[in-house]
Amino acid sequence: MSKLVEEFNEYRAKMNDVITGKQNKVINRLYNLDTNTYMEGALSVKTKEMLGLVASMVLRCDDCIKYHVGKCHELGLTTEELYEIFAVANIVGGTIVIPHTRRAAEYWEALSETPAN
Repeated sequence: MSKLVEEFNEYRAKMNDVITGKQNKVINRLYNLDTNTYMEGALSVKTKEMLGLVASMVLRCDDCIKYHVGKCHELGLTTEELYEIFAVANIVGGTIVIPHTRRAAEYWEALSETPAN
């Protein structure tokens, strides 16, 4: 597994455990809402992850971008599909999204070195 991917996943899991372990009702409910939002419904999980990725790119949240790029990889999106998502995010968000696109592309490349789960 790529060091970039491994470090991100380990840090995210560790800190999520720390945060949820404090048993703050509001934070834990927010985490639960986030989990439930991305479950299958009227929209497919794949569609929801693509929407999440566009929103994360426009909001310029690199951790969120990595998370959604990882989920897109797990769901079997192609590189062509991913780059169309990048295109939508850049049109909506403007050129300020370009640096985040670079990091998202780097993360995708790292994931592509690793078999999808």
